[in-house]
Amino acid sequence: MKFYRLSQLSSEEYRSLLRRSEADITKHLTLAAEVINRVREEGDKAILDYTLKFDGISLEDKGFRVTDDELEEAYGRLDAKSRETLEYAAANIKKFHQEQLPSEIWLKEIEGGLLAGEKTTPVADVCLYVPRGKGSFPSVMLMLGVPAVVAGVPRIVVCTPPGPEGEVDAATLAAAYILGIKEVYRVGGMQALAAVAFGTESIPRCHKVIGPGNAYVNAAKRILYGVLDVGLPAGPSEAIILADEFADAQTAALDLLIEAEHGPDSASLLVTHSGELAEKVAQVIPGYLDKLPEEKAAFINKVFNNYGGIVLTGNLEESIKFINDYAPEHLEILTADPFSLLPRIKNAGEILLGSHTPITFCNFLLGPNAILPTGSFAKTYSGVSVHDFLKRSSFGYVTREGFERVKEKAIHFAEMEGFFAHAMAVREREI
Repeated sequence: MKFYRLSQLSSEEYRSLLRRSEADITKHLTLAAEVINRVREEGDKAILDYTLKFDGISLEDKGFRVTDDELEEAYGRLDAKSRETLEYAAANIKKFHQEQLPSEIWLKEIEGGLLAGEKTTPVADVCLYVPRGKGSFPSVMLMLGVPAVVAGVPRIVVCTPPGPEGEVDAATLAAAYILGIKEVYRVGGMQALAAVAFGTESIPRCHKVIGPGNAYVNAAKRILYGVLDVGLPAGPSEAIILADEFADAQTAALDLLIEAEHGPDSASLLVTHSGELAEKVAQVIPGYLDKLPEEKAAFINKVFNNYGGIVLTGNLEESIKFINDYAPEHLEILTADPFSLLPRIKNAGEILLGSHTPITFCNFLLGPNAILPTGSFAKTYSGVSVHDFLKRSSFGYVTREGFERVKEKAIHFAEMEGFFAHAMAVREREI
């Protein structure tokens, strides 16, 4: 496991630690451009070709769209405990996101006779991208689908990669069924993004796509930026466990494993000013790794020797400064009084407080959204929310009395900027 003593890092070593595992997608841009251009020109044929090439699956007979019967069957095929767990999670996530809904309309009198306000409406349509990779991710379906439904988006489309037989992951379909989302396409990767960017014979054009993906998906998003809204940056998983001398070493060690098991390009750091705690955590981790499947343990070992490890600081202030510089996707605070630190954390996708709130809970069922900005984008982006599926229009109204009161100021402002037609439209207005 890598061990960083913060006071001994050079400026370049510090910057390298902050950069962590964000994948360099530039090497995939040429291929992404090729896929996007072919899909734009050839539509369904290109999608069929690329699905066969990249996924090894022919969809000629099965088609792209998942039928209503497949959705219902997938829900029915899940065991009762899995269905109950998904429904419980969906209910909690819904309660959280309903609290985010803004007023549909508000109006304020700015000054006598001058009124202005805003109205909020859902986006017209959205594509939710749910990855598959080597796993099943119904949690992503819930984290994307719930806020879209709560926001009232009229058309919700889902794209997700097919499995070995062209099937879509049953748990993901069951999650969509629970939410009442019926338009699901068994298409993934770069070709899926191109399809919703331009539309094909079978897949509708959407104005926005949102959801995490691999380096190829992110390369396609970069090229398509400007053609459609590609949502927040969501790359390899990352977490910081902030602990002081009062933290339990076993709890800190267990929670350090959570995000590290997502894959070898993840980042997971223990940040503490307690050398004693750091040593104890390093000592107990091997025992926990022995209890995990071999593949997961290998991922975690690679993370701890690459983008993860232990960061030893001089004091709590130094730990907090490092965290705000790093801007982690997930931050878990294991200190004597975690709530007292909440106002001092400026940059984090989510903040989990106390030893009873492992990242696991928020990843699946506590309520807050688990699709969060990575790669230090927590400095400027928020996690997925209802607001990702809403847009605002401002409006104004001026009475005759208000017009007379401010018209000279408006004329003067327009002429200050050299917009004489602006000024004339006010000066020569007959009301």
